[in-house]
Amino acid sequence: MTTGRTSEASAAAPLLDLQALVVAVRRRRRLWCSLALLGLLVGVAAAVLLPSPPTAVTKVLVTHQEDQPNDPGTLIRTDVALLHTTRIADKALRSLDSPETPEDFMQDYRAIGLTNNLLQINVTADSDAEAVTRAKALADAFVADHVKRMREAAKAEAKALLDQRDRMRNQLAKVNKAIGDRSPESDPKASAGIESLFARRAELTSRIADFDQRAEEARVGTPKLLVGTQIVDAPRAVRHSLPEAAATNAAIGLLLGLVLGLAVAAVGAVVADRPVLRREIAANLGASVIAELRRVPRRSTRLWQRRRIRAARIRLTTSLARTVRRSAEPVSLLELGCAHSTSVIALNVARALAAEGPVVIVDGLPGPQLANSRRRPGDPAVVSGERAAAMPRQVRRLGVGSVAPGTAWTDLQYLGTQTVLVVRAGHGSAAWLHTVARQLADQLIPVIGVVLIDPDPRDRTDGTVWDGPHTALRGQNERLARQNGTGGRRTERLPMWAARVPDSDQEAR
Repeated sequence: MTTGRTSEASAAAPLLDLQALVVAVRRRRRLWCSLALLGLLVGVAAAVLLPSPPTAVTKVLVTHQEDQPNDPGTLIRTDVALLHTTRIADKALRSLDSPETPEDFMQDYRAIGLTNNLLQINVTADSDAEAVTRAKALADAFVADHVKRMREAAKAEAKALLDQRDRMRNQLAKVNKAIGDRSPESDPKASAGIESLFARRAELTSRIADFDQRAEEARVGTPKLLVGTQIVDAPRAVRHSLPEAAATNAAIGLLLGLVLGLAVAAVGAVVADRPVLRREIAANLGASVIAELRRVPRRSTRLWQRRRIRAARIRLTTSLARTVRRSAEPVSLLELGCAHSTSVIALNVARALAAEGPVVIVDGLPGPQLANSRRRPGDPAVVSGERAAAMPRQVRRLGVGSVAPGTAWTDLQYLGTQTVLVVRAGHGSAAWLHTVARQLADQLIPVIGVVLIDPDPRDRTDGTVWDGPHTALRGQNERLARQNGTGGRRTERLPMWAARVPDSDQEAR
């Protein structure tokens, strides 16, 4: 039955718990908020320290002989590529009498095809006046080169058409000569040959007229295209606003930093695998969450917030004191990631128990958090583990220890035969929580419950483990059996709930 429940739980568990991921990312808001703020500051600093250079812009209307309504923009992209050639750059530099190399000048300007026939040129320089001058020279050089190329193409086309016309004329002259050399005969074959010559002459005459017309159209249409290519927007300096640039860069930096921070926080949460929700912590430790205590802000000035935290501490102290009072055996508080909070809780519980009899706190913490804590006059004594053995039996002991990595597990039973785990949410990994539960079970130290420190305020999951009390009772029974000598330690222990018969169909489900 245990194997069946384990397999069902494994099958029901999602590969990636989005709720836990969102909570883990939200708990790391300091990281992604810091990265977002860093991106904002970097954007503002870039706008201030690296201002945009003086820029001039101009627009050129470019006409093409091959213009088509359905052109996808190939022609204008060709013009953009031609503008970034050393020939255009060299012509512009010559008109400016500049000693700069074309390769360096090409780094200072760029072109954008706004439409199929509109080209925008942006030029940067050391000053606005120089940028305008360079933009004018570059635009003139491009227009002159474009006009020259179109004129040469038109001339080449007209020449090709005229050459073809001349060849047709030569053929026509040969046909006319053949017709003139024929003598009028009545032979049917001779009449058919003359008719074919006349047909050939008519065809050549038509083709010669066509080539004349096409050559004339090529010569007449070229000036229209040449006039259409011109500067439609005179070069002008682009005004840069520092506040606007800073705001734009800051927004971009903020967005990039936020995205980077969220990505880093999400990846870190998945890799670290540190449970935050009550459900996960209770499942990994095998014990129910019996109380919670929110973290106290260092600079909390809200009166209602301080009252709420104080009331929560009082309720927690009362609950733990009642638990220790009803227990016939020593109870310990074992911390994981919250030594200071555990020391404060132990002192409050000891003060509550001191009214009924002598109480001593056994300090098993690896650090001086408990020994150096603020204590009032008349507070219970804090002793080490060695001195605790010499205390009288009528003195109630309250052990305080740690289950952090490096813990001496065999010494925990001297702090208390039962324990309450005080765990900080998101501190220990799932693997370590499993290790803590396994080590405490091996030491036969039942876990009464878990006190969760700094839980997520929006956590609505259930932190109850319904088979947890049976585990605690089983540990008690086995420990009493070993003390009385009536039973030995079994090599394999089945959970109590494995043999439990459900009372109803709902409980069985």
